[in-house]
Amino acid sequence: MDKQAAFYALDFDGVICDSAIETGITGWQAARKIWHDMPEHAPEPIINAFLQARPIIETGYEAILTVRLLYLQESLDSICSNRAENFTKLMQSKAISIEQLKMLFGQTRDAWIANDAVHWTTINRLFDGVAEKLQNLDPHTPWYIVTTKQERFVKTILAANAIALPEQAIFGLERNLSKAQVLEQLLVRHPDRACYFVEDRLPTLLAIQDNPALKNVNLLFALWGYNTAEDKVLARQQGLQCLSLDEFLTATAQP
Repeated sequence: MDKQAAFYALDFDGVICDSAIETGITGWQAARKIWHDMPEHAPEPIINAFLQARPIIETGYEAILTVRLLYLQESLDSICSNRAENFTKLMQSKAISIEQLKMLFGQTRDAWIANDAVHWTTINRLFDGVAEKLQNLDPHTPWYIVTTKQERFVKTILAANAIALPEQAIFGLERNLSKAQVLEQLLVRHPDRACYFVEDRLPTLLAIQDNPALKNVNLLFALWGYNTAEDKVLARQQGLQCLSLDEFLTATAQP
């Protein structure tokens, strides 16, 4: 496909940035502000378990609840299979809302950046080869970031990796839009271009696949991101195009 006739929308965490360890540590430090029985530093086994649970997390604040459940010795199977119920019980136990958790998570990240920006950006490493790929995109081909991460954190990480992207091309948590709604807006913005959307979260892609307004969006499932072996099997069964990191890096008709 001619690159001049396309535009690209990329998820951030799990497609561009391998932020899982940082997310777990931020979640732990934020959780300590709610539950004071937790020690200052997250035990290594909990961080390792968090990395396995990462595919269930859609938005950063959920890391707070996930690490708390792991600290309470909830099994990975229970956390992953009863995610909504477990999260609701924890929030009700402290009478805390999703908006409060989002604010706390963002403030905790802000404090880390203020205290040690170099360490924070270093631990938010990009997947191998991705920085070079994004630095050398065709300037005539529009591309966007569509994420549930707060935009200021995306901008900080992109700047640290010398990746130029206009502020208006980053659609983050602050927009209060679903990824489907963002894609609908982008289709209106580029009516004569094909849309390619790269995402590592299978439920997001399946929801878009079922959305009649987005039937012309080309969905690419990022195999290197935060998804499970079962997700990969189901993605193929659902007819999604599965993309390896090497394919992403070497493609000429994709970003």
